[in-house]
Parts: sequence; structure tokens; C-alpha cells
Amino acid sequence: MSHRTAVVAEAAWAPRWAGALLCLVVAAIHVVDQDGLTATKAPSYMGIAYHVLEIAAVIAAVLLLLGLVRLGWLLAVGVALGPLVGYILSRGPGLPGDSDDIGNWTEPLGLVSLAVEGALLLLSVPLFVRSLRRRP
Repeated sequence: MSHRTAVVAEAAWAPRWAGALLCLVVAAIHVVDQDGLTATKAPSYMGIAYHVLEIAAVIAAVLLLLGLVRLGWLLAVGVALGPLVGYILSRGPGLPGDSDDIGNWTEPLGLVSLAVEGALLLLSVPLFVRSLRRRP
């Protein structure tokens, strides 16, 4: 392997590791927000959504680290976009059975979550699109 090929191969790892790390941080933030792995946030549909998000985030991280980038980046887009939409809906009009967060735009954990999810979205969308241009 030439030096240039080695540098390109090494560079390809950097965004995958970054994406995997961001996915795991999204999962961790939501575990903290629901008070642990075994807790389920109320209302129950929101608690289930948290658990699905956490599992999807771990799966996306594993896929990225294994080099299954097309599926990994697609799942990472969902891991970023889902909670962003949920944050906006829960703080704006509110969600069915959950009006506690309406107007609570500056909750510290929520702001950290927005930053991490925003970074993941900015990373994952272009890399997913690039993966579509490559042969399967």
C-alpha cells in the first residue's frame, strides 16, 4: 500500500469514528434524560421512542465502525433527525400526553442534545449522499 493510499484509508476512518461517537453520545443523552437504561419516560409512547432511538444509535455506530457506511449513515441521519424533530414538537405545540416541556427551549441537557444531533446531522447527510454515489 502506498503512502497516499494509507493516508486516504486512514482519513476514511475519521468521519466513521466521529459519526459512531456522536451516535453513542445521542444514546447516552437520552438514557440520562429518561433516568437510566431500565426506566421508561412517560408517556409510554415517548419512553418506547427513547428506547428505539438508543438501540438505533448503537446499531448505527456499530455499522459505521464495521464499514457498512450506506446503512450506517442512513441510520445516523435518523438518529440525528428524530430527536431534533421531537425536541421542536415537545417544546412548541407539545406532544399528546406530554405538555411539560412546552416553551422549555433552554433546558441544558436539551441544548447539549441539539448540538450533538446537529453535528451528527451535518456529518451524516453528506456522507450518506456520497455513499449513494459509490457502487454497492
